[in-house]
Amino acid sequence: MSQPTPVPSVKRPLRTRTPAPPQARRAVVSGTFGSALEWFDFAIYGAMSATVFPAVFFNKLDPAIGLLASFAAFGVGFFARPLGGIVFGYLGDRFGRRKILLTTFVLMGAASMIIGLLPPYSAIGFIAPLALVLMRFIQGIALGGEATGAQLMTMEHAPADRRSFYGALMAMGSPISQVLANLMLAVLSGVLSGEAFLAWGWRVPFLLSIFLVAVGIYIRLKVEETPVFREGVKELATEQSNPAIVMKTQGATILRLILAFAPIVITFYIVSVFGISYLTSHGFTQSETFTIIMISNFLSVIAIWWGGRMSDVYGRRKILMIGSAGTLLAAFIFFPVANLGSFPLALAVVAFALVSAQFGNAGQGALFAEAFPTHMRYTGSALALTGSNLIFAAPAPFLASWLMTISDGNTVSITIFWVVIIVAALINMLLMGDGKTLEGKSHRFGRYVPAAETGDSDFQVSTNAMMK
Repeated sequence: MSQPTPVPSVKRPLRTRTPAPPQARRAVVSGTFGSALEWFDFAIYGAMSATVFPAVFFNKLDPAIGLLASFAAFGVGFFARPLGGIVFGYLGDRFGRRKILLTTFVLMGAASMIIGLLPPYSAIGFIAPLALVLMRFIQGIALGGEATGAQLMTMEHAPADRRSFYGALMAMGSPISQVLANLMLAVLSGVLSGEAFLAWGWRVPFLLSIFLVAVGIYIRLKVEETPVFREGVKELATEQSNPAIVMKTQGATILRLILAFAPIVITFYIVSVFGISYLTSHGFTQSETFTIIMISNFLSVIAIWWGGRMSDVYGRRKILMIGSAGTLLAAFIFFPVANLGSFPLALAVVAFALVSAQFGNAGQGALFAEAFPTHMRYTGSALALTGSNLIFAAPAPFLASWLMTISDGNTVSITIFWVVIIVAALINMLLMGDGKTLEGKSHRFGRYVPAAETGDSDFQVSTNAMMK
């Protein structure tokens, strides 16, 4: 019996080099800058909710209750994000990505500046925390539209074989903003007295938003609408699309994606938000804690960069699963290591947790975008992303603080809560499949690709360069 003829295969490079058009490069700069600004404001708020806001806006409450109230206000932003995803997702699918991203950018900057100008509770009473919660709500609405829109704007401009990498660059806005935010806070808390930092030092990062917004708007005005959307406009004439239709027809997909992203967001917010409060109450100064978070997020930028490269080669889902497996280990070791009181060990465990989360995060943008058709992509992706943040990220700092309070400082219940969600997400991802390309073609993931298939335009350039 004759043996089947082996199919010739070609080794795929780990780093593809398909030339990027000028608009793709502009979209990367615009998206990364905008994402960094949006997340910078969010990161500053998160850090302040664990340290300053309980004393400035909730100082009439018992300290433990004040911390819970501050984390509850922090969570309001996440409850607003699905609303922003629905509103801006629908508008983005109907009228394009570019106009929506300009709107979300201005909203976030305006809300942040107002927070920086808010008088404390001692000056205007309950109006102060009420205004704080309102501005947090507006921040959430803006980020609900921005986070997905920036990814889509960039990926739809990007070369077909580098889309996950380009989408991952948008995810870099989160750790970059954490680096900048915690660097600024570490410097301010280091050079100012505790009284000065509490009185006015914490306001400085929020007020700087005006300069970042001005530069960001200028950059975004230079970016054109995406070619994928312009081509997909034809679908709008024949296909109905609104949030209700998207949830009805794509509901199962949205739910699977919400759970798939859970390990990333729950780890990030337990470690980088609740972790600040935990470390500062277990022997670390504010400056040391901000430094730990800053260095860890700097390393996370490298993890996202590499994860984006690997996601284009091995697949978005596989990279998300690898990162999630890392967060599972982090969930077991975070509190025992942090309790040792050693700065190097605390830095190591925080860095491992955030690096794992952000490596997995690199696959999120493309995985979500490729799960939906063009005329539903903004809405569907935004609902999945904001839904995961609403269900798993928003309650994480509050629940962690509450569980520790009712357990008299014991963190075992937090670890169990953390681990159960990650395990459920990993099982969910094992049962999921990979989506199609933005043009509706089948993906070919893996280091080796059949040589007969290398003629497709989305793979031809990198393969030809490799075979020379």
